[in-house]
Amino acid sequence: MLEQNNLTKDLKTELRKRIRQLKREIPLEEKIRRSASIWPKVMALDAVKNARTILMYWSMDDEVYTHTAVLDLAKEKTVLLPAVDGDNLRIKQFRGMDKMQAGEQFGIGEPVGDDFSGNIDVIIVPGVAFDRQRNRMGRGRGFYDRLLRLQNATKIGVAFDFQLLDHIPAEPFDIKMDRVVTESSEF
Repeated sequence: MLEQNNLTKDLKTELRKRIRQLKREIPLEEKIRRSASIWPKVMALDAVKNARTILMYWSMDDEVYTHTAVLDLAKEKTVLLPAVDGDNLRIKQFRGMDKMQAGEQFGIGEPVGDDFSGNIDVIIVPGVAFDRQRNRMGRGRGFYDRLLRLQNATKIGVAFDFQLLDHIPAEPFDIKMDRVVTESSEF
């Protein structure tokens, strides 16, 4: 069993390295352009249309760009964003750009204010890679796996086409997505 765990860990490390290299090869402007083709598909999902509260993320330069989607959705829904606190994510309501600050660990935009304590209908989840079985591979710190275990919300992974792999080695603690949306597919 230990040998299998090491093989899984090694494979995930190699996959993360390959995807990171592919992300570096694409300029930010191109990632923003590609992201624009993902959001109409996400917004068309019944779970998103019917949601009152959506947890998103404030994207880093190597992720599907969310800034415009956060601003648009916040006009009609309660939008939440994570704030990194040690090894965990605290959930806070997005209340506008003037209520954002750079996070301590990664410099990602995070809302200021109290933690959110209501129901979450949909969670838009970033990932390093996804597969057609809706498995997700994150950056390896477990932030989202810990968070997703605590939530009974529809989980939607978003990624660029090159982040969709045939197979991701899934471990028991990995949380599957309910939907995955890329530039050219939605399943």
